[in-house]
Amino acid sequence: MIVVDANMIGYFFITGDYSPLAIQVFEKDPDWYAPMLWQSEVRSIITQYFRFKKMPLAQSQQLMNEAHDLMLEHERFVSSNLVFELVAISKCSSYDCEYVALAKETNLTLVTFDKEVLREFPQIAISPKDFMTI
Repeated sequence: MIVVDANMIGYFFITGDYSPLAIQVFEKDPDWYAPMLWQSEVRSIITQYFRFKKMPLAQSQQLMNEAHDLMLEHERFVSSNLVFELVAISKCSSYDCEYVALAKETNLTLVTFDKEVLREFPQIAISPKDFMTI
């Protein structure tokens, strides 16, 4: 079981530079968890592809539905108090801190491409590349 952020989920479903690594992470550990926030963030990623990369509406909807299927029963609420505590000790956004908070609350590792999260929370977050070596 691992916590993943919206970028991991996005790269898993939308072909990009980091998609092969996201797929490898999933093959190693397909039990992904994320805070409820993941939905809005992945919708935003898909919206960018829909608007600027000419992804058809039907494909956009299908990708989001597939992401929902993957994350069904793997979404969690996080403590706002903990999110604010993490914001207070880092330069990360509250959005990023939601993923860190979930990892901390569940005693799981956060697998993320986000360099700032990796730098600010090295005891909790790990890059996909490093995750593949453990």
